[in-house]
Amino acid sequence: MTNLGSIKENLSVIRTKIDCEAKKSNRSKDDITLLAVTKTVDVDAIYEAIEEGITDVGENKPQELSRKYQVIGDAVRWHQIGSLQTNKVKYIIDKVHMIHSLDRIALCEEIQNRAEKIGRSINCLVQVNISKEESKHGLDEEDVVEFINDVSNNYKNIKIKGLMTMAPFIDDKDEIRSVFKRLKDLSIKIDSLNIPDIDMRTLSMGMSGDYDIAIEEGSTIVRVGTSIFGERNYNKN
Repeated sequence: MTNLGSIKENLSVIRTKIDCEAKKSNRSKDDITLLAVTKTVDVDAIYEAIEEGITDVGENKPQELSRKYQVIGDAVRWHQIGSLQTNKVKYIIDKVHMIHSLDRIALCEEIQNRAEKIGRSINCLVQVNISKEESKHGLDEEDVVEFINDVSNNYKNIKIKGLMTMAPFIDDKDEIRSVFKRLKDLSIKIDSLNIPDIDMRTLSMGMSGDYDIAIEEGSTIVRVGTSIFGERNYNKN
C-alpha cells in the first residue's frame, strides 16, 4: 500500500469507511476509536494527524512512546500496543492510557508494583493469540478466563477493559473474520461470568488491511498506521 494522499485525505477516507462499516452492523461510528499507529512516524506527522482530529496514538516500542511523549505530552491518549517486556514498563507506566498486550503474570507483577508506587490504575487489554501463530504473542484462548480471574483477585491496580488480538496476514477474509468473531465470542463469555472489576467493553482488533471486517465483528478500537501515514521505513527506529 502506498500513501496516495495527504494525512488529511487518508483520514477522511478511513473515517468514511469506518462510518460505512459501522452502519452495516447497526453501530455508531462514535463507538469505534481510530487509533493511529505511529511506529517510525516522525513527530511532525503525528502533530498533523492530531490537527485532523486524532485523539489516540499507539506505539509498539515503550522507548519510542516515552520519547514522543516528551514532545507531544498529553495532547493525545497514548497506547502501548506492542509486546511489552517487564524491564520496559518503567518507561511508560506514568504516560500510557492503555496497554494492549497484557499476556503473562510476570508482566502483571511489574505493572502492579510500579502502578502502586505512583498511585495509578492502569487500563489493560488481554492479548489473545486466537490464530495460534507461533510468531504472535498472547494467551491461548483456553487460558484467558483463568488469567483474568488471577488478575481480578491479585492485581488491584490493573484494570482489564477488554481483549486484543491480531489476525493472520493472509488473503482469506473468512479466516480473518473467524479470528475476530472468536475474540468477540470470548469477550461475551467472560462478561457473562461477572468477574469482579473486569470490563469487556473494549475489543482492539483490526489493522490497515482488515479493520473493515473487524468493525463488522464488533471491534471498538482499530489500530491503523499504513493507511494513515503510508508505507513505513522499518530501518528508521
